[in-house]
Amino acid sequence: MITHAVIFAPIGQASRSDQIVQRLANAIITGLLEPNEQLPNETDLAKMMGVSHITIREALNTLRANELIYTVRGRKGGSFVCENVRAKSSGMHPFKSISTDYLSDLGEMHSAIISHSARLASRRVTEADIARLREFVLVLKNATTPEQKTQSDMRCLLALAASSHSARLANQELQLQAEWASLVAVLYRSNEVFPHVVTLYEALIEALASHDELNAMTLANRLIDTFIFHLIDQKMKYTLSEG
Repeated sequence: MITHAVIFAPIGQASRSDQIVQRLANAIITGLLEPNEQLPNETDLAKMMGVSHITIREALNTLRANELIYTVRGRKGGSFVCENVRAKSSGMHPFKSISTDYLSDLGEMHSAIISHSARLASRRVTEADIARLREFVLVLKNATTPEQKTQSDMRCLLALAASSHSARLANQELQLQAEWASLVAVLYRSNEVFPHVVTLYEALIEALASHDELNAMTLANRLIDTFIFHLIDQKMKYTLSEG
């Protein structure tokens, strides 16, 4: 699944154990990793995330101490996602460790990637690209759970970046989604933003299909701006509720 490729993508250099804890905790709390789902083993996690076994073990110990995962010993054992984590993990909510300024900065970075992807896609997109985008947006439109909506949304964004036919842009989008996915999952717990997002995706595809560069870039920017507006609003509500 594309969401797992995002969750387990390579980690940056600084505070690697903390980054792993934050990424996996966000994925668990927002439901991207489901209750009782088994994580890859330590060896595979180390390879996938580009860190040492010691770093992975330290991160898993922290997640275990916070009752987000549990370990089963034996031949069929491993690390599994705990049930009912939202009720006991308010201290690790994705909004707890980020500010509105951080969200604005993240939005600017994401907007730059997606709008430039739309710009290039409007020139380079093929009929096969358009067919794939339409298929992914239809899957998004028919999604019913927050997890399905988030996974479908990430797939749409990656497909858009891939339609630019720039491997670097597609890779940048994949890396950014490690932060983006768990935040979008929070928004999709309600239906407030979802219909508007679907409408923007549908309009964006038509702009790409007609090779309308200016409109495609405008719609791509509006798509990310919509997410950021609602994320900042939710962050402010979260801050007030915690205060």
